Amino acid sequence: MSREGFDGAAAVTRSLLGWGVVAGPFYLVLGVVLALTRPGFSFARHPLSALLLGPGGWWQALNLILSGVMTAAAAFGLLRALTGRRARWTGGLVGVDGLCLVLSAIFPPDPVAGFPPGSGSGAATTSGLLHLVLGGVGFLALGAAALVSAGAFRPAGVFRAAGGVVILGFLGGAALSPGGAGVALLWVAVVVGWAWLATASIAAYRIVPHPELHRRTVSSAA
Repeated sequence: MSREGFDGAAAVTRSLLGWGVVAGPFYLVLGVVLALTRPGFSFARHPLSALLLGPGGWWQALNLILSGVMTAAAAFGLLRALTGRRARWTGGLVGVDGLCLVLSAIFPPDPVAGFPPGSGSGAATTSGLLHLVLGGVGFLALGAAALVSAGAFRPAGVFRAAGGVVILGFLGGAALSPGGAGVALLWVAVVVGWAWLATASIAAYRIVPHPELHRRTVSSAA
């Protein structure tokens, strides 16, 4: 309790979960704006991570870092809101995804499908390989978190389906990359992953008691 009748722990938990709702829209809106303003970028051929390359790439790096920090905050919120082993696994896996988002900003990918304009298809670099590995770990962790959390929320089938879509979307996208079908599958995995995080954060938010509830109870008793 931070003051009489106010549940400070509940307030902190709810605030942390709020970032899980903000993270996805923030990442997607800023990413789309950057894509629309970068010459040569094609939504049909290039993943948003390609925006790390070329002039202005630092904007996408900032996007990834801030989105990763928000995701990590949501992970702590899930750890605090849920109970038992499911809380540890769900929060931990979401935290892994947040860390991978931040680290992927540090290691940009190799040029892909002619982006940035004028770039060739040279040999794979260490940075490019690390970016792929971090992306893969992040997607798989987020999908696994959705599967693990299914028992804590209703309808559980929707959460399991979201986890399956994220994992299969990433694997299919990686297998078909750099073709248009591969990019489309990655987009599906990205959007569904962010939608799951927002939905899980809202569901967990509703589990946490309102910070003012204890104050109202005390007042009524008085």
